[in-house]
Amino acid sequence: MTDGNPRTGAARDVPPPRPVRAPATEPEETTPLSRAARAVADAVGGLLGTSPGTDDAPSAASGLKDVLGAVAGAATAWRERREADPTPGADTGGRTPGAFLGDLLSAAAPRLPIRDRDRLRAAYPGLDDAEIAEALIARSARLTAAVGAATGGMAAVQWFAAPSLLALPLELGAETVLVAAVEVALLGELHELEGRPAPASAYLASWSEQRAVDGSGRPAMITALTAAGLRSLSRRMGRRLARGLPVAAPFLLGAAVAGRGNRRATENLARRVLTDLRTGREGRG
Repeated sequence: MTDGNPRTGAARDVPPPRPVRAPATEPEETTPLSRAARAVADAVGGLLGTSPGTDDAPSAASGLKDVLGAVAGAATAWRERREADPTPGADTGGRTPGAFLGDLLSAAAPRLPIRDRDRLRAAYPGLDDAEIAEALIARSARLTAAVGAATGGMAAVQWFAAPSLLALPLELGAETVLVAAVEVALLGELHELEGRPAPASAYLASWSEQRAVDGSGRPAMITALTAAGLRSLSRRMGRRLARGLPVAAPFLLGAAVAGRGNRRATENLARRVLTDLRTGREGRG
């Protein structure tokens, strides 16, 4: 029992509590761009059925809507940050829609759900690696086609524009980055399946260059995402965006046609990179 008297001993020197840090495995979502990147990655995980704790993959329309609001906020913040840059003679090419979507895809790449070879084989029991690759390509092509068709079904069309940005449907920007993210995840899983794992930035560069990552973790033409790699990514995103504009005008009524284009583009990209991967494997053998 205590007698209620105050303690007379010297106070102990107790160090302050150590701060608890979040795990470093997941990028922090502290900016509009990073939050939009998380929305893109979550939508891809939902579409592919690889998000932990999810039973049913959402529809392409649902995934597109999830991305849409995040892209709108990120586009506004990105534009304001670029316009506030006081650097004299700044490259105006860095303020294009392709540059914004490239920045967003770069931020999303490390967050994408990419399975390693063991998990891929477990997900497709009874299939050999070549058959698994075909299944991955077919699934991703169906998804990119569905995202394109869902874009055409959007009822409301919102536009973001500024003197330094081309006016474009926000839905089309969301579709562009979501389709690209599905394709980056596909290329990542094909690399994993072929025994060529690499960092997420290398898979993104592989998508940009449409070539496999070499044995050192680099695409043949650029080192992951150097300045040249970022410019290449921006150009590719701009071309991908421009490809959808003719069928999008005036109100995305023709975007369902782009769904078929998405399917073909995804299949062609995947087969080009898969051939490159297998050629490299034979050369090493």
